Amino acid sequence: MAETVPVRCPVCSRDHLYAPTPYPCACGAPLAPPMLRGAPPERITHRTWTDDWVTVRCQECGRQDQWPQPELGCPCGTVLRIPVRPVSAPLPASPAAASARALMRPAPVPLPRTVTAPRPTFRPVTIRTARDAVTAAARYLKWLGFRDVVQPEVRPSSGIDLRGPGLVAQVDPSTRPATLRDVECLWLNGLNISAASVFFSLAGYAEDARSRADRLGIPLFVMDLTGSPQPVNGPADELISTGA
Repeated sequence: MAETVPVRCPVCSRDHLYAPTPYPCACGAPLAPPMLRGAPPERITHRTWTDDWVTVRCQECGRQDQWPQPELGCPCGTVLRIPVRPVSAPLPASPAAASARALMRPAPVPLPRTVTAPRPTFRPVTIRTARDAVTAAARYLKWLGFRDVVQPEVRPSSGIDLRGPGLVAQVDPSTRPATLRDVECLWLNGLNISAASVFFSLAGYAEDARSRADRLGIPLFVMDLTGSPQPVNGPADELISTGA
């Protein structure tokens, strides 16, 4: 199992337990960034693609490679960067380390913790470009049960990135939190065609945008660079629980 660390949001003081998602190394061994225990999380207010990757060393083959920086979306709308132990740092002694690695080898990518109904394992898409973010959101919506989710070749002026029967979705890959106007425009587009609206953002949401989405019943998700969406409000939790 991946290492779990406690994380406290510096904005709302909520406590979380965070475990990074393991992915296979080139040698086949499951690999996740080692957490730096005791280090405070960093609030993400600005993103650059080059700064959102960390170097991780495989304990099976010794290979070092770039990995998406672990992140956590707090329900208050804050996106936190979780500190990672540098590859040069000594590994903590653990008599169970070998057993844990052996157990991780057959382990699939875990489902979001809020899922209660049986569902196939969600397979995320690593995000390196803005288009990757849209692809990751489309895959997640299909995993939730939405059918025929399509991505237009050219982004329409309405800002809608994904459509499906009874669905419109917007994906914001920018480095700023999604705004109140972004949420309201998405809601109006959904209202015009009697469709559900879903929003994905890499940088989180402004406080007023989050509040309006709660009132309008719009599910909000944040995505880290592993392409694994996290719910940040009640409608998103409900969507995960019930599916499309």
